[in-house]
Amino acid sequence: MQSLTRRMALKLFALGTTFFGLKKSKNLAAAETGSDAPVIGRWKKTHDRVWLGEEFWANPMEDWRIVDGAAECMSTGGSRNIQLLTYQLTNPKAPFTMSVHASQVEVKQQDGGVGFRIGVKSDINEYRSNCFAKSGIKAGILNGKLILGNKEQKLKQPVNLKDCVLTVVGKPEGEKYSLTLMVSGSESDKPLDTISHTFPLQAVLGNVAVVSNFDPRFKRMIGARYRFSDWSVSGDAFTVSPEHKFGPILWSMYTLSDSRGDEGFVMKISALTGPLGEKDNKDVELLIQQDGSWKSLGTAPLDTDAWTATFRIANWNEKEATPFKLVYKEQHTDGSETVAERTGIIRSNPSGRPLKLGALTCQKDYGFPYEPVANNLLKVDPDLLYFSGDQLYEDHGGFGLIRDPAEPAILNYLRKFYMHGMAFGEAMRDRPTVCIPDDHDVFQGNIWGEGGMKMKEGTTSSNGGYREPARMVNVVHKTCAGHHPDYYDPTPCLQGISVYYGDMVYGDVGFAILGDRQFKSGPEHVDSGSGRADHVTDANFDTSKLDKPGLELLGDRQEKFLEHWCDDWRGHKLKVLLSQTVFAGVATHHGGYNGYLKADLDSGSWPQTARNRAVKIIRKGMPLHINGDQHLTTLSQYGADEQRDGCWSFCTPAISAGYPRWWRPDEVGMEHENRPKHDLPNTGEYIDGFGNKVYVYAVGNPEPASEKNRYDLAHQKGSGFGLVLIDPKAKTYEIHSYRFLVDATDGKASNEFPGWPVTLHQKENGGETRLIS
Repeated sequence: MQSLTRRMALKLFALGTTFFGLKKSKNLAAAETGSDAPVIGRWKKTHDRVWLGEEFWANPMEDWRIVDGAAECMSTGGSRNIQLLTYQLTNPKAPFTMSVHASQVEVKQQDGGVGFRIGVKSDINEYRSNCFAKSGIKAGILNGKLILGNKEQKLKQPVNLKDCVLTVVGKPEGEKYSLTLMVSGSESDKPLDTISHTFPLQAVLGNVAVVSNFDPRFKRMIGARYRFSDWSVSGDAFTVSPEHKFGPILWSMYTLSDSRGDEGFVMKISALTGPLGEKDNKDVELLIQQDGSWKSLGTAPLDTDAWTATFRIANWNEKEATPFKLVYKEQHTDGSETVAERTGIIRSNPSGRPLKLGALTCQKDYGFPYEPVANNLLKVDPDLLYFSGDQLYEDHGGFGLIRDPAEPAILNYLRKFYMHGMAFGEAMRDRPTVCIPDDHDVFQGNIWGEGGMKMKEGTTSSNGGYREPARMVNVVHKTCAGHHPDYYDPTPCLQGISVYYGDMVYGDVGFAILGDRQFKSGPEHVDSGSGRADHVTDANFDTSKLDKPGLELLGDRQEKFLEHWCDDWRGHKLKVLLSQTVFAGVATHHGGYNGYLKADLDSGSWPQTARNRAVKIIRKGMPLHINGDQHLTTLSQYGADEQRDGCWSFCTPAISAGYPRWWRPDEVGMEHENRPKHDLPNTGEYIDGFGNKVYVYAVGNPEPASEKNRYDLAHQKGSGFGLVLIDPKAKTYEIHSYRFLVDATDGKASNEFPGWPVTLHQKENGGETRLIS
């Protein structure tokens, strides 16, 4: 069955007029003239592989394959589904028709049904967020019955589930919307059975999906699994949006950096595709526009674990903005070819003017696709983007976590990581992006890398080493940072796990990029006096006992790099340090509003000796330290030998804050001195829970969560983004911390958290005190 045929459409019309009082729709009228409904995608001529195609989002991706020309579910778990990205039901005053060929492949204990979900929508009814909604009208076959919403009807005759066609026709009926479901064999237009039901108009709006096992409670090894082909849709009820396609080049990320050597400026760019098949083309081509025509810079092979193709182009002309396109030529089983392009611009080096940096962290998927933040980024138009980690969390997109073996764990990771590209791919198209992984990216609640050591036992929050296979960790590093400038020392650490620390010179600014947990010691080396090794809950506990000789924060390799970087001023006038987290304990409450915590070993405030050593190394270069991780935006200054003798730290708001934290030292009796002139609470010079010195100038404490709408909730929980204007000529940093639900361009003071914006001078990062208000 290639599509909903003219004859079948006419049969549906006849059924509708005879039995259900349906009027002839525009689509059925079109069928009378020989027009067929289009089949979505190219499954029939696609090589066997994981990724289903640019029109679809598979839930979850790792449970689906294209096999012999059809999309086959490989799991008997519940609610496995394929969402259609390019068609959404938006007009309940118009009709539609949808059809799919379904084939039962296997049944375990119980068949969980097969069919469609119609009107799948989230609280914001946005096509990407809809992909993860659990709503929708069920329309299919379950337990020997036709089901349509809450209506069930026993099948009048047996249906061969190994070879059947399901068709839905929808049409408005006054203030209701009528749906009719028909089941037939694939070789006959004669319907075996039909069912009809009416619904509120709004109920049908949203995404449509095909489903293998309707019941989400079905675990693996319980239900059935199905394969689907010839999925066709038509009708004016649908809005067709080709721009919603995601792939085959999902998105791209690039950097541009001055090598300060014979190679001049070096541009590196990675193209990310979905997981392809053994017989698929595995090369991506890069072209740039010169003198009005496109010039090829060659091809790069796809890494078949990370599914990235990375180009490194030396002696790049950094003085001009250069249009580029990445080209992937998909070769089909019938010998034909489909050419896909990803276009963008490599910006000119922003020399001689302030550089605008967008700083972001932590994407908890309840706020996906984070439109207020993503749209604000396009409005403020930064020269450079920085994602400081937690591009995903373990529960991202639902459907569980696969830790090992490596291959399925990688697919599980990629599926979650692709949501990052869906949300921010447009912002990353035309500007350099620095993207570093953190703990949740490698499926750990906290990470104490121990130089790449394999985790021996225990939880992923309180034990040193890496829990995931090294092969999977390396995929995380490559997908996030494979396009970064060449690493300072790329020698892998233990288990062959890659490193990604190094520098970048762009826009007259020198950036150091760290993995500040990769070499950090684990908390099992000490006794925190509480049930959880990484938390100190007793206000009277002496945390100086936790500072044992030999414990590491950044590790010897990264400390040596920082010493070199702080002394190297070639090609730039100002410095910025980029890492995952703040080197101070600037949170007094965790998890719940009253969840007091004296000290959190996961912060960069522990181990104390290693922390103070890092602060002293860094202050020689006078960088602003930009970080994230905490879900709590703060602006603070480190102290080592005395208060305020180190650099400043800007911890950015989370894009979508999950686990909440608060800094409320005034409530718990922590002494302070030298409160800033703005006299905001919880500011001034403090001794943190580890005994380290920190001057807190501003903090964006969240409200306790109560909102239902995802964007209202994200705003309430202190989400947002950072923006830093770095002026090499004036040697200043203008720091903004924006809330989630604002227009960052309208100039309202309430757009930012209390205490922002702030302008710092370079010398303040070396311990000189200038900011007094």
